Amino acid sequence: DLVIEAVFENRDVKATVTKETEAVLGESAVFASNTSALPITELAGASVRPQNFIGMHFFSPAEKMPLVEIITGEMTSDQALAMAFDLTQKLGKKPIVVKDAPGFFTTRVIGQTISQGQRMLAEGVNPALIENGAAFNGSPMGPLETLDSISLETAYHGIQQRKADTEAAGQEWESGPESEVIIRMVEEFQRVGQAKGAGFYDYDEKGKKVSTWPGLKDAFAPDGYVDIPYQDVKDRLLFPQVLEAIRIMEEGVLTSVGDGNVGSIMGIGFPPHTGGVYQCVNAYGVQAFAERAKELAAKYGEVFEPPGLLLDMAAEGRTFG
Repeated sequence: DLVIEAVFENRDVKATVTKETEAVLGESAVFASNTSALPITELAGASVRPQNFIGMHFFSPAEKMPLVEIITGEMTSDQALAMAFDLTQKLGKKPIVVKDAPGFFTTRVIGQTISQGQRMLAEGVNPALIENGAAFNGSPMGPLETLDSISLETAYHGIQQRKADTEAAGQEWESGPESEVIIRMVEEFQRVGQAKGAGFYDYDEKGKKVSTWPGLKDAFAPDGYVDIPYQDVKDRLLFPQVLEAIRIMEEGVLTSVGDGNVGSIMGIGFPPHTGGVYQCVNAYGVQAFAERAKELAAKYGEVFEPPGLLLDMAAEGRTFG
């Protein structure tokens, strides 16, 4: 009735698997791709039945994580969506539904914190300070440990795919400091994450975290660690997630405040005491949140610029609800 494909994030491999699988499926069967970022409409181009093609993004480890992000492509039928939704519930998991766009909802949001973690590491900030800042915010895992658990190799493949996509579109690829950290970790140091026992952390033979890799200082802060305010470290890890979630709502990729709050907590470990990415703004104060975002943007770049939706809400005295 429904097949879930979970090969790694490469369009060509996924296309091959789609074609080979559909060749032995009944016409009414639904084909679901477990992808964290590749647009479903594009992946459905390999399908002979794009109306039966859908995204079902499970979170790692899939047997424990309670959320499934269901992504509808441009041609996905209501029947395919209903089947994916029902299956998710039968598995005892919580479904949220988002429209198709690169990174969907969860990957775009968690990606912001992971990027800031890499960026601060590249700037020479002490990795212990980065991970501690995330813990102080209420996140169950810091950005460096999160990337270790996802696998730096997966992130590396993602960078290579984006580079290929950019160049195929006739544009020049610009690698940011966060990408360079991942490229160096994989290519230069062969440290690819928790599964191989070596990433930003060292792990024992059972995959249990031992300590941060001592080589990080020589690799990224050879002249000594850079000192930035601890509050800035914490806010650089929290604010980009929330601001990206607001942009996603502004774009119409996600329309439910409740799904955004639930999805951010259950899928990507957003600090649960906040109530989720949108409730977090309500609690902080919409106007105050916008003002702090402007301060961070002046110091750390445009990713912290408050979106138009946030500024409009602040001006009108509205909250997320």
